[in-house]
Amino acid sequence: MPAHPRPADLFRHGLRLLLEKNIPAWVDLWDDDGVFEFPFAPEGWPERLEGKAAVADYMRHYPDHIDLHAFPHVHIHETGEPDTLVVEMRGVGRLVSSGAPFDMTYIAVVTAVEGRFTHYRDYWNPLALPRDGAADFTRRTR
Repeated sequence: MPAHPRPADLFRHGLRLLLEKNIPAWVDLWDDDGVFEFPFAPEGWPERLEGKAAVADYMRHYPDHIDLHAFPHVHIHETGEPDTLVVEMRGVGRLVSSGAPFDMTYIAVVTAVEGRFTHYRDYWNPLALPRDGAADFTRRTR
């Protein structure tokens, strides 16, 4: 048995933790020097997070704004690099403040080494979010 989970298994485990709203456990899947990137980040949102502490700070209020219910579509593509995956997925739930539906498709390029996420490039669509800020869990004014 391998000492560390395969990247695909680590990713699936991470999705389960997000559905359980266990953000601290999800953050624990990250390498201390992991990088989280958002190439399509809207204005005012971070484009790059460096380190586990920055990921934890970014994700801390996620469940207060987005109540994920399911990932009804997850397709993991293994690549020629053993530690790197390309993931197509869809997350559904509701926006906590309004109760409005949340339905987001994602493509992610994820690298995991020795059972930890080291690089995660998240190509989510900011145009699918409501313009009222209901999904903006990154706000620093609380």
